[in-house]
Amino acid sequence: MIKTIQRRFVVTAMIAISVLLILLLGTINIVNIGMVGNQIESKLAMISESEGNPDNIPMDPIGMPPREPYGQKNDYDIFMSSNFFVVRFDKNGNIVHTDVSRISSVSKQEAEELAEKIYIDNTSSGKIGNFEYMVRDSRIGFGKVAVFLDTSVDIYSYIRVLFLSVAIGIACWGLMLLFVILLSKRAIRPIAENIEKQKQFVTNAGHEIKTPLAIIQSNTEAMELYNGENKWSKNIKEQIARLNELMKNLLTLARMDESSANLNLSEFSLSQVLIDNTECFRDVLEPRKVTLKTNIQPMISFRANREHIIQLISVLMDNAVKYTNEGGSIFVSLERNDKRIKLQFKNTCQQLPPVNPYKLFDRFYRADEARTQKNGGYGIGLSVAQSITETYKGKISAEYENGDTIVFTIRF
Repeated sequence: MIKTIQRRFVVTAMIAISVLLILLLGTINIVNIGMVGNQIESKLAMISESEGNPDNIPMDPIGMPPREPYGQKNDYDIFMSSNFFVVRFDKNGNIVHTDVSRISSVSKQEAEELAEKIYIDNTSSGKIGNFEYMVRDSRIGFGKVAVFLDTSVDIYSYIRVLFLSVAIGIACWGLMLLFVILLSKRAIRPIAENIEKQKQFVTNAGHEIKTPLAIIQSNTEAMELYNGENKWSKNIKEQIARLNELMKNLLTLARMDESSANLNLSEFSLSQVLIDNTECFRDVLEPRKVTLKTNIQPMISFRANREHIIQLISVLMDNAVKYTNEGGSIFVSLERNDKRIKLQFKNTCQQLPPVNPYKLFDRFYRADEARTQKNGGYGIGLSVAQSITETYKGKISAEYENGDTIVFTIRF
C-alpha cells in the first residue's frame, strides 16, 4: 500500500513536471523560431530593396550607415554578413544579369536555374531549398529582380537551440525524477504513518475481539448442553460466526496491505483450484434452482499463495450465491490469452445496485442495507478480493450487463 501511494505520488509529480517542461521548452522554441523567421524576412526585404547593391542602402547625411542601439547590427553590416545571389530579368522574362559574388556554394548556372523556376511559377516570395526568395520590380523601371537569401545558418541556429533545449530538458527531467523519488518518502510519511496505525489497530482489535467471542461461543455451547438449543442460542452462534468471518476478512485486508508480507508463493493449477472451489457451491444453489455454468480452460498454472487464491474465488462465488435471484444463473470462466489470465464471474440478480460498479469495492459499502443483512453480507468481501488481486499485480473490475447481470473480471 505504501509503495503504491509513493509510486502514484512520483508519477503524478513527474506528469506535472513533464507538462511544465514541455510548455516551457515548447514556448521557448516557438518564440525562437518566430524571431528567426522575422529576422530572415526583414533581412531579405532589406537586400531585395537594395537589389543586392550596398550602394542602394540608405545612409545618413554624412554618408555613413545609420547607427543602431548598442549590440545591434545596422543594415550595412547585415548586408555584408549575408549570403545571397541576385538574378535580373528583362520585361520579357529573360535573364540579363546574375550576381553570385556574395555566395560561394552556388554557381551561376545553378542560380539561373533556380531563378527560372520561380519566374515560371510566378510567385513574388517563398522558399526553395535552403533559400528564401523575393521578386520585385527593378528600381530602374523595367524587368524584375529576384533575390535569393541563404538561410541555412539561421535554420541551423534554431535547430541547435531546439536540440540543446531538448537535451537540457531531458537532463532536468532526470534530475527532478531523482529529486522527487528522494523526497517522496518524506512527502507521504504522514499518510504512511496513518495507514500503519490503522493496520495496527485492526490487527490488535481483531486479536482482542477473538478472545471474548471464543468465550461467548463456549458459554453458549455450555448452556445448550444443559438447556438444549433454542432460537436465542442459535442466533448467538450465528452472530458469533458472522463476527469471526468479519474479523478474518479485516485481518486479511491488513495483511494484504503490508508490502513486506510473506506470501509463500508456489506454482499450482489455477484451473483445478477453480473447479474444486466452484463445484462445492452446487448443493447450495439447487434449492433455489440457480444454474451454475463453467467454462474453465484446463492446464492454466499460476504462481501465488494458494490460500489467497482460494479465498479470492470463495469471496466472489459467495457474493454471486448471495445475490443471484431465484431461478437465475451463475457463469464462471477462466482463460489465458497472450500470457494474460482472465478470470470472470457473472451472475444475474433481481435488481442491480443503484451505483457505479467501482463503488462495490469500497470497504463496508452496502447497496441495499436490508438485503445485505438478509444475505449475511459484511460489505467487505469485495474489498478483500480487490486487495488479493492487487497483491499479485492484477486488476479487478465490475460492470453491469443486460440490465440484470453483474460481471466481475480479474486479469493477471
